[in-house]
Amino acid sequence: MASTAPVEVRDWIRDIPDFPKPGVLFKDITPLLSNPHAFRRAIDLLEEQFRDRGIDVIAAAEARGFIFGAPLALRMNAGFVPIRKPGKLPYATIAQEYLLEYGADKLEIHSDALAAGHRVLLLDDVLATGGTMRACCDLVQSTGAELVGCAFVLELSFLGGRAKLEPMDVFSLVTY
Repeated sequence: MASTAPVEVRDWIRDIPDFPKPGVLFKDITPLLSNPHAFRRAIDLLEEQFRDRGIDVIAAAEARGFIFGAPLALRMNAGFVPIRKPGKLPYATIAQEYLLEYGADKLEIHSDALAAGHRVLLLDDVLATGGTMRACCDLVQSTGAELVGCAFVLELSFLGGRAKLEPMDVFSLVTY
């Protein structure tokens, strides 16, 4: 007989010590993705949080944000906009540069992907230092679209990423 106990998303995130380098405790979401009940639960919880917010578009950063963003967009009857590294999108793009610890990087969307009046939810798998999501926020806002919030499957609160996103509404399924 199948269990009717609720699935806890946190229970499907495993710790990998010393990855990608010694001293780092990596939070691995692949067990969550490999279990359809846990994956569905994550999408359900994200939908519940934003269901009544009038979301027109889910935009997600490559690549792991796509994994959660596309099914959430379908569930919410919203469009999906991929946010990609330079040179990955085939049509005219707009870009946002952002600083990394050692250098800079850039994110792009198609120039016709968002417009004034669109209500956008940004989504990614992990909120760490917040740099990538801050660039995503700036990119979305540069189109005139309204940024409704930022959502994450998990948040590493000790890295302070939430502060970089202020005053944006930030929601995380699991916080460490």
